[in-house]
Amino acid sequence: MILSGKTIKEKIGNEIIIKPFNENAVNPNSYNLSLHNELLVYDEEILDMKKPNATRTIIIPNEGIVLEPGKLYLARTREYTETHKYVPMLEGRSSVGRLGLFVHVCAGFGDIGFKGYWTLEIHCVQPIRVYAGVEICQIYYHAIEGEYEPYISGKYQNNSGIQPSYLYRDFE
Repeated sequence: MILSGKTIKEKIGNEIIIKPFNENAVNPNSYNLSLHNELLVYDEEILDMKKPNATRTIIIPNEGIVLEPGKLYLARTREYTETHKYVPMLEGRSSVGRLGLFVHVCAGFGDIGFKGYWTLEIHCVQPIRVYAGVEICQIYYHAIEGEYEPYISGKYQNNSGIQPSYLYRDFE
């Protein structure tokens, strides 16, 4: 079962935390999240799963920035979220997708108990200008059936910014 927008509003402050919360971002069964002004890009041509890969930060100026195809841009939402009791899911907004912009490669599935900002794995079909603050994706919530353990991993929990891959920690 997916929560309705009205139910998301009812759960805000208790089982669902979104900061800052904007009532105008509530949809019939989701909530729009917006793009922060920072992007992270990998500096290395070949990425290695077994080691940290060098990155650099790009700030999106007021006039926007043009993203290029064939390049991965890591970004984050402006909104901090916490989810207690529900499974959070993230998808791009259809208007954004219709411009050929993808907001995640495979990390659209969250865990109950996640606390932090969502890291977006952005790539595009053709060059596109993006702007900080644009409502770029939407979060929605599934009810879970049965007993569960909340997410407590130290890998991505309680983040404060864009997070590159920490897969290399699995090899340690």
